Amino acid sequence: MLRGAGSAVWFPPPPTVCTSMGRHDLPGGFTDEQLRAFMKAILADVHALERMLDEDRFETGIRRIGAEQEMFLLDRTGRAWCGADAMLRKLNHPQFTHELAQFNLECNLRPQVFGGDCLSAMERELQDLLQLARATAAEMGGGVVLTGILPTLRRADLTLGSMVQNPRFLALNNAISQLRGGEFQFRIKGVDEFEMTHDNVMLESCNTSFQVHFQVGPKEFAELYNVAQAITAPVLAVSTNSPLLLGRRLWRETRVALFQQSVDARSAVHLHRGRRPRVDFGDGWVRDSVLEIFREDIARFRVVLATDIDEDPEAVLDRGGVPALTALRLHNGTVYRWNRACYGISDGRPHLRIEARAFPAGPSVADEVANGAFFFGLMTAVSREFNDVGKLMKFDDAKGNFLAAARLGLQANLTWFHGREYAAQTLIEDVLLPMARAGLQSARLDAGDVDRYLGIVAERCRRGRTGARWALDSLAAMGEKGTKDQRMAALVRATQARQRQGDPVHLWDLADTTEFEGWQESYVQVGQFMTTDVFTVHPEDVVDLAASLMDWRHIRHVPVEDNEGRLVGLVSHRTLLRLVGQGMRGAESAPVAVKDIMRRDPITVTPDTPTLEAIESMRNHRVGCLPVVEEGNRLVGIITERDLIRVAAMLFEKHLRENTAD
Repeated sequence: MLRGAGSAVWFPPPPTVCTSMGRHDLPGGFTDEQLRAFMKAILADVHALERMLDEDRFETGIRRIGAEQEMFLLDRTGRAWCGADAMLRKLNHPQFTHELAQFNLECNLRPQVFGGDCLSAMERELQDLLQLARATAAEMGGGVVLTGILPTLRRADLTLGSMVQNPRFLALNNAISQLRGGEFQFRIKGVDEFEMTHDNVMLESCNTSFQVHFQVGPKEFAELYNVAQAITAPVLAVSTNSPLLLGRRLWRETRVALFQQSVDARSAVHLHRGRRPRVDFGDGWVRDSVLEIFREDIARFRVVLATDIDEDPEAVLDRGGVPALTALRLHNGTVYRWNRACYGISDGRPHLRIEARAFPAGPSVADEVANGAFFFGLMTAVSREFNDVGKLMKFDDAKGNFLAAARLGLQANLTWFHGREYAAQTLIEDVLLPMARAGLQSARLDAGDVDRYLGIVAERCRRGRTGARWALDSLAAMGEKGTKDQRMAALVRATQARQRQGDPVHLWDLADTTEFEGWQESYVQVGQFMTTDVFTVHPEDVVDLAASLMDWRHIRHVPVEDNEGRLVGLVSHRTLLRLVGQGMRGAESAPVAVKDIMRRDPITVTPDTPTLEAIESMRNHRVGCLPVVEEGNRLVGIITERDLIRVAAMLFEKHLRENTAD
């Protein structure tokens, strides 16, 4: 999610942030002197870039496209599998690389000249690479899935232990944490509400994308970059595939909100001053040149990574060579515009391209290539028909459209040229799809490819069936069958199965819990079936409240937590009975505080505790429930005897069915 492109030819390995095809030799920490020297190198690169633009050193007259595919690695239960190192060793393939987390992987597609069958060639290559990844993962007992955010992710997956262990990633985490000056705060509202604090950048690894690249000439860069900004919202609206995060239903494309917050390096002071975050859509139209973007990002954002520089870019230009602009590209890789300006070298000639980073991975390869086709077609058509989109649309409308599309997908209302407002579906069907078709045809793309890929977008739009909508409809159809963990696992397994079949999402049947053949593996650990909707009391609350909760909710145990969510005690039904027996709960008695009767040292487990170990703990300590806590004794759930009986009954029923079938 945080990297530029990766092919060794068209997309030279840039020293950008979360990717192993960037620089692994970066030191883990930087002195002020090193950072000053690196900033000097960045400025030298900017001067060299300016000279290259003035001297027409860039490749022009050719259009190329490319893409990067990010994916999740899964274990047998459909959960995140930290197998990236082992996978890459076994794959031993130059187009595969790391991402930030050990449960992510990325493959980089070869660039294609924009024309002919470039789209179907892209799909064929991607299918071949994914099949290789699937086969390799299967040999190791794992799997692969394309999805914007993995529904089965848990907070326990997002520790530094799950990060790819190289100095650069650790340096990035440390630098952003220091700039922020405290824990990362996350808050996203959708149908549900997500709010948490976290002490590292690993929530970014929840996101995977399908990033497409569009090569442009330097003199047309500003015009085409503005086009990309204008069209991103409607393309995103029909492409959403990330509606779930840690079990909550949030935005249709939750990646947008999550990514911005997960690497937000602004301190409280900077937030109050309104400083722009490192992940952003931008503040205005580009007027003249790509230099505007690079200069603005240098002016606004401090250097967080550095490396040794082995060239003088001006000297390289004097020799007639092409400078790598290593320092500028490294800094550019730590500022995450949704449409990023990229510098690269192809066959010894420098070029510029626009990297569209907003589109999610999945739901199928055909859907992803269709999203790319829609984007490329609009890039071509809008730039041919209109000289300056800044005269047709307010930048605030483009930015507002982007956020609306991320929140609501096809249900968003978007403002298009000349201030006209449309429902997203109407704008796409009536205005933009015909325009994209004309753009692809003018670029002489294969007519069959144009029909196939724009037809997929059209059907997805007509039926209102994006990947996000399919996931939410599937969960709604499951109702209360099984546990939440089981429903999420079924969703992941169904996604895997349909991706292997290759049909686009508008043809998918809804997922169902019966599809998860390995559902019994959902009960291996406590965190897979614990109750997270826990009713609690505070130590200073009156005991009568705990008693009322037990009566109203038909429960026998109420955890006691402080204002920070830390478990400090437990009130049981048995304790209350003893209290009544002592005559302390009558109307004439003085109110009794929870802290006066609670058990202060309750037996606890963690989400990773094996189920059999939890059962043994209950038996040994003769308790009827176990609060589930994470680091810092933060309460995250509870399991009771009733939960274990239900699990045992389901496993027993399965055993009987299997024996009867035999």
